Amino acid sequence: MVSVGDVVEGKVVSVMPFGAFVELGKKQSGLVHISELSRDYVKDINDHVKKGDILKVKVIKIDENGKISLSAKQAAPEKKEREGREPGSKKPVRPAELDFSKREENLSFEDKLMKFKTDSDENIRTLKRNAASKRSGGYSRKGNYSF
Repeated sequence: MVSVGDVVEGKVVSVMPFGAFVELGKKQSGLVHISELSRDYVKDINDHVKKGDILKVKVIKIDENGKISLSAKQAAPEKKEREGREPGSKKPVRPAELDFSKREENLSFEDKLMKFKTDSDENIRTLKRNAASKRSGGYSRKGNYSF
């Protein structure tokens, strides 16, 4: 008998467009929904599993009717997507961002205030530059004059 949180291996007995049914043994089976199959987007489930495959799955829910919900992606160890990135993040991690709090601790109040003012001035200049370029009235640049 399985319980929520168990990580077990099971055999895929049926593949449907919405998920795969996995036999857990002792006449128990559960469903791995297509969204719980992989950390990546799964367009076609048949590209990931087929009948007879052995899957390592985690039991994530057992409802009152005895239906077992399984997850293959939660059973797999989380891996770093690429060096210099955090898992699940598309944005690269910059070393300066990671050490920011450590560097700020050593600054005096006046230095922190000066840094804040400099950063704010730079941000305001960027915003003004972007706003000015949008105010030029795009119709005059294209030569489309309508009266």
